[in-house]
Amino acid sequence: MKKIAFHTLGCKVNQVDTEGLIEDFSHRGYEVVDFHEIADIYVINSCTVTHVSDRKSRAMVRRAVRRNPGALVVATGCVAQVDPAQLAAIEGVKLVVGNRDKHNLASLIEDYLRQHRSDQQIIVNPIRREDQPQKILYHCQHQRTRAFVKIQDGCQSFCSYCIVPMARGPVRSKQPAVVLQEVEQLIRLGYKEIVLTGIHTGFYGIDLPGWTLSRLVNAILEEIAGTYRIRLSSIEPLEVDDSLLSLVAADQRMCRHLHIPLQSGSNKVLQAMGRRYHRDDYRKLIRTAADRIPGMAFTTDVMVGFPEETDSDFQDTLELIGELPLVDLHVFKYSRRKGTKAAELSGQIPEPKKNQRSEKLLEIARNKKLAFAKCFLGQRFDLLVEEKSGKDKYIGLTDNYLEVTVQSDHDLCGQSVAVEIASADSTGLRGNICIEPPQ
Repeated sequence: MKKIAFHTLGCKVNQVDTEGLIEDFSHRGYEVVDFHEIADIYVINSCTVTHVSDRKSRAMVRRAVRRNPGALVVATGCVAQVDPAQLAAIEGVKLVVGNRDKHNLASLIEDYLRQHRSDQQIIVNPIRREDQPQKILYHCQHQRTRAFVKIQDGCQSFCSYCIVPMARGPVRSKQPAVVLQEVEQLIRLGYKEIVLTGIHTGFYGIDLPGWTLSRLVNAILEEIAGTYRIRLSSIEPLEVDDSLLSLVAADQRMCRHLHIPLQSGSNKVLQAMGRRYHRDDYRKLIRTAADRIPGMAFTTDVMVGFPEETDSDFQDTLELIGELPLVDLHVFKYSRRKGTKAAELSGQIPEPKKNQRSEKLLEIARNKKLAFAKCFLGQRFDLLVEEKSGKDKYIGLTDNYLEVTVQSDHDLCGQSVAVEIASADSTGLRGNICIEPPQ
């Protein structure tokens, strides 16, 4: 039995893609081992959203080559799609496979091995609208406590800084019946939280007449029974409509958490980025949703150092974030991506200034996260326990994105337990289990 190891970089969609590959290889009789172990085949699912992502992807490829020089090392994912040459240049890489052909990786590897090849093979093809996301049906629970379902792939917004449309192609929505089948199977396997994800999640259905993200979520809630909860991954501001908020407000199975990218609080920068909203649009959306859904958690993406971002532009971002009930910020520094409009702009911001702005936002994020957590002292939640942390401690997640540590002599991983928030400080939240599970 051949041993195969995977390493995934980047977004949740990449992680879902890897889970699908694990299913395929497992069905074919391969033993999936940890990436740090000696394996016959290593697969690195790369990310190219920033130059740092590129560097990390190359580093993991080199690590696999060093770990077992005799192994078949395969590079796939977004770097492979947009710039296969930088991966192919690494000595020891035998297969470079783009995103369009990633789902067929098991067959490609077996063909390569069957032919006793030793040369390098590069398989990268343009992604087409007809290249639909593949159905993934798990045969057993994987290591993750929460299950991710990719409901769509691709993006066609072409924000001026973003290389993702080139790496992922146009929007392609998964057929609703297939999504329902995947969700139902995951719940049957015992998963208690399903995360609906995509490259441009809010655009689900634009290529399926009559379908929207709200209609898909409503179909899941209406047609699939069981004790589970649904979490939505990142959704653009203009795609959070009244029908979606109504679903979150009305059904307790919907997690009170939305990740809505801001990117900048400056209208000038938003326009240069190719974003299609203003700071006032974002402010109104967050305030409306917060008033409508008590306890709602809002997280966001913020970019610093976009070309020609002035101190005044950054101050606009600081002020907007400061006044909104945001819980956490994913702060990232602008990275020049070849082929994007922003890469040709003048006024590139020096790294030290990017770092300075990033640190300011991260400090705000820490303060906001703690302030939000303290609002729930003494309140009870259903906590989905995700991992063990120490001899008798476990970490879990509430529906509204609170990470809580609890203590128990029982193995709680994967279980949903009732907890009361006991304390919150800069080191995190701690809760007490209300009812201990039976032995």
